[in-house]
Amino acid sequence: MRSSEVWRRLANQQFPLRKPDWPASVERPAPRRGVGLDYDHEWSRRYPARLLRAVLLDTVTRPLARLVAPMTLRGHEHLAHLEPPVIFVANHASHLDTPLLLSALPPRLRHRTVVGAAADYFFDRPWKGALWSLTLAAIPIERARVNRRSAETATQLLGDRWNLILFPEGGRSPDGWAQEFRGGAAYLALRTGAPVVPVYLKGTRHVLPKRDPGTPGGSGTENRGQPLRRGPVLVLFGLPLRPHEDEDARRFATRVEHAVALLAAEAASDWWSARRRGDVDTALHGPQASPWRRAWADARPAVPATERSWPGPLRWPGRGARRSSAPR
Repeated sequence: MRSSEVWRRLANQQFPLRKPDWPASVERPAPRRGVGLDYDHEWSRRYPARLLRAVLLDTVTRPLARLVAPMTLRGHEHLAHLEPPVIFVANHASHLDTPLLLSALPPRLRHRTVVGAAADYFFDRPWKGALWSLTLAAIPIERARVNRRSAETATQLLGDRWNLILFPEGGRSPDGWAQEFRGGAAYLALRTGAPVVPVYLKGTRHVLPKRDPGTPGGSGTENRGQPLRRGPVLVLFGLPLRPHEDEDARRFATRVEHAVALLAAEAASDWWSARRRGDVDTALHGPQASPWRRAWADARPAVPATERSWPGPLRWPGRGARRSSAPR
């Protein structure tokens, strides 16, 4: 038998050399709809859902978040005269980042803010989409690549004077140091004219860490097996940024990332030292070193003991912790 005949017969073979056809006698299930980017989240911005979410945020989420992660705020005065819409851009190291950032916003901004959440993680099941849309006003965002549908949704909401929280890393940091920022927030700012407020969150990873991707059976997107540990958190707001007339999305995205890095340097020292520092990007992205060295550099406390807004040692009540009499 000639070789050409052999290859022809092999090419005509079906399973297991080729994906099997769907049996004609078996009904093919309908494609899944209502999940991911197809999730209908418009209901979460209607008045009944907004009212319930405001009650949950102010009476449940905010007190619990501040109990688990005593918060110290800096730069809150930059929000005093801001009017919606505003794009908040923050580093991302923990699932605790979103409720803490929402609780740090003043009520006039907090209750008019939506959160860009990964469509493949928070909206992969209808019940998960309903949960996060109700509690956090989350909207599905494609994080793996630029998606026109996600951009159109965010643009429309900003046009309706909704604020937007974005984590431009596309996911939580695996080691506590920020990953490279993407340009979605800069693109939206150029398209809508909304100012971008840089935000730096420090300490959330030590409270609720991301599971080590090297752990057997873990994908790196879960928190199972990691304890919730009470600890201080620092939230810094920077000055609002607007693109210059001759600035494109890429250059503006670089400037936004530098602003967050400057806040990270300020968190590690003080305002004046951060602006004299030449390598502020290292304060955000960490040293170019081995994993143990990066972990050691990230182990410093989020807030000095003299600045913590929660009195007493950072231990759970009832375990021998003695509370201070200092005022809150």
